[in-house]
Amino acid sequence: MNIGNLIKISFRALSNNKMRAFLTMLGIIIGVASVITMLAIGQGSKVSIQSQISEMGSNMIMIQPGAGMMGGVRQSASDMQSLKMEDYNAIREKVDYISLISPSVSSSGQFIFGSNNYPASISGVNTEYTEIRKLTVDEGNMFSDLQIKSSAKVCVIGQTIVKNLFTNGENPIGKVIRFNKTPFTVIGTLKAKGYNSMGMDQDNIVLAPYTTIQKRILAITYIQGIFASATTEGVTDKATEQISEILRANHKLKATDDDDFNIRSQEELSSMLTSTSDMMTILLACIAGISLLVGGIGIMNIMYVSVKERTREIGLRMSIGAKSKDILAQFLIEAILISFTGGIIGVILGVGASVIVNLTLSWPVSILPYSVFLSFLVCTVTGVFFGWYPAKTASELDPIEALRYE
Repeated sequence: MNIGNLIKISFRALSNNKMRAFLTMLGIIIGVASVITMLAIGQGSKVSIQSQISEMGSNMIMIQPGAGMMGGVRQSASDMQSLKMEDYNAIREKVDYISLISPSVSSSGQFIFGSNNYPASISGVNTEYTEIRKLTVDEGNMFSDLQIKSSAKVCVIGQTIVKNLFTNGENPIGKVIRFNKTPFTVIGTLKAKGYNSMGMDQDNIVLAPYTTIQKRILAITYIQGIFASATTEGVTDKATEQISEILRANHKLKATDDDDFNIRSQEELSSMLTSTSDMMTILLACIAGISLLVGGIGIMNIMYVSVKERTREIGLRMSIGAKSKDILAQFLIEAILISFTGGIIGVILGVGASVIVNLTLSWPVSILPYSVFLSFLVCTVTGVFFGWYPAKTASELDPIEALRYE
């Protein structure tokens, strides 16, 4: 019997039990839709994380003092004085894989303008910091190298600071705000960036010349950190190695001594978050895949019942010349049709669910073409695998015993 006739017979058999066929498909439909939706959400989260890290500066390298002992008391990294301007200058001059670099000092306090006040930190940096952190001046200007040399009391503020201090819609440019008791003239505002993947407000930021914060706010000569940008993301590790060698030499550390500094890169953060995202995506896909397994077992159960119900039909067909391989092929085709049709409906529902999640919950989603292909492949394999036993059972029936079956 040719394959065309077998497909027609299979369609006719399924159409005679439409509701049962649909209920059999339901497990496959739910499984495929779940897998596509979960993978879309997981991939969307991964793409969103990578995009936000890129916006923060994917080549960025952060150098901070290491925590240690001072006067017999364990100090936090921010209180240590192991980073000096000499370290900053040495890194700028000797590291081959650095394109931008900025010293960093900061202080927390209260910003005041008129009757409004807002708690925040002020960061002392140089003119290269905005490019390292991918920050853009929206209005006004960034402070200049001359203002850094003169320790000018000027600042550039983020949109969160603007909203909380200038509540009446005033133009901040040229206005004087106070940080605790020190006045600062606002010379520029930064373009809004929103929250990053770790829930931090990137607009809650105030930048000022690092010399101003060192001399007029903190009264220190050391620096609290160094921000740098590698020439490309691919050479971040080489830049980190060079920086480590220079700092160990500057700090006269022996081979057996631990580093008194910490170096972190955005590449590390990106790798960690991507790894976590991939793990969650696989976990979600595995959970959703259980529905496919349940759907496959459903196909096997229904096909086995179908064999029992149609035993006399099978016996009749075999008595008039149908071969065992024809019976096997017919029931396999029925199982594949159920799973394949369920897969098509599942793909449509999965894509639709992903779009709905994106529109209603504003979650980032990214539908992967391979997930759709994989779903069809799994559906076909599921149909063959779970339909094989009932089909084999049907093909091995004895025609005489099948005709006698009641």
